[in-house]
Amino acid sequence: MGTGNVPQGLSAVKRLVIVAPNWLGDAIMALPAVEDVRRLAARATIVMAARASIAPLVRLVASVDDTLVIGGRDDHERLRSGGFEVAILLPNSFRSALTVWRAGIAERWGYRSDLRGPLLTRAIAPPGPLHQGAYYQHLTRALGVPSGALTPRLAVTDDDRQAGRTMLAEAGWDGRTPLVALAPGAAYGGAKRWPAASFAALARDLAGDGFLPVLIGGATDRPAGLEVAGAIGTGPAVVSLIGRTDLPALGGVLAHCRALVSNDSGAIGVPVTALFGPTDERATHPLGPAPHVVLASPVWCRPCLLRECPLDHRCMRGITVEAAVSATRRWL
Repeated sequence: MGTGNVPQGLSAVKRLVIVAPNWLGDAIMALPAVEDVRRLAARATIVMAARASIAPLVRLVASVDDTLVIGGRDDHERLRSGGFEVAILLPNSFRSALTVWRAGIAERWGYRSDLRGPLLTRAIAPPGPLHQGAYYQHLTRALGVPSGALTPRLAVTDDDRQAGRTMLAEAGWDGRTPLVALAPGAAYGGAKRWPAASFAALARDLAGDGFLPVLIGGATDRPAGLEVAGAIGTGPAVVSLIGRTDLPALGGVLAHCRALVSNDSGAIGVPVTALFGPTDERATHPLGPAPHVVLASPVWCRPCLLRECPLDHRCMRGITVEAAVSATRRWL
C-alpha cells in the first residue's frame, strides 16, 4: 500500500475525479461528502465518474463540475484522458480501484476493502456500523476533509419545477388539489416492496382526505405501479408518472408534492414516510432537514438484507395501512 500525498494538500489539486456509488440511494447518501470535498478543493475541477443510471443525478449536484459516464471496458482510458491528479473512490469494489490504477491516476484514495489496498495510495480502514451518509463522510474526513452537515442537496431548477407541473397537468392534475407521491417500486428486490394492496388502501384514504396520489418511479418500477393501480381499481383518481420521468423531472414533480411514501428510500426537500423491511433503517434512513418518519415491523428476521423473502414477507406486511396514513397525515 502506498502512502502518497498531494503536494500542498487537496486545496491545491486542479483536477479531481470522484467515483460515484453504483446505486441511486447510495449516491444520494454520498452527496454530503462530495460537498465537503468541494469546500476544501474550491479551485479544483471536480468530475464525478458514474454509471449511466446515476449520471442524471450527478447533473443536479452543484458541487460537481462535470460528469463522466462509466461502466464499460474502456473506463480506464476515459479516466486517463481526464488528466486527473486525484481519484476518490466511494464504491468499495476491487474493480473501481483497478480501473483508476490502470488509468494512471497518481493519487487513488478509498477504503481498504475487497483486497484492493495495494492499488490505493491512501487506503483507509473501514469504520464500524454507521449510517451510509456518515460512512462516506468518514472516508473523506480520514482523508483530511472537514465534514459539514449530513444533508444531501440537489439543484432542482425552475425549469425542472415547471416541467414537473406540466407533466402533472397533462396527467390530469387540476393545479389546485394537493399532491402526495407514492413510490411503490424497489430496485433492490421484491422483498423491499410494501404490498400493492396496502399502497392502494393508502391511496384511497389519502384521496378521501382530498389529496391526489401520484405514483412515481422509474421504468423498472412499472410492474409495481400497474399492480397498485390495479388494486385501486375504478375508485379514487390517481395520477401515474411511473416510467415517465428522468431524475430532473422527478425532482420537479416532487417539488409540487406535500409528502412522499416510499419503500426504504427518501427524497430531498419533501417529508418522507419510509417503509423498511429487509434493510436496516439505521444505515439508510432518509437524511436532510425535512421531517421524516420511518415505519418498520419488529419481526425476528429483519433486517435480513435479502432481495426476495423466503418466508411470508412478514416484515413489510406487518406495516399497517393505518400506521402509514397516520404518519403521512403529519405532513399534510
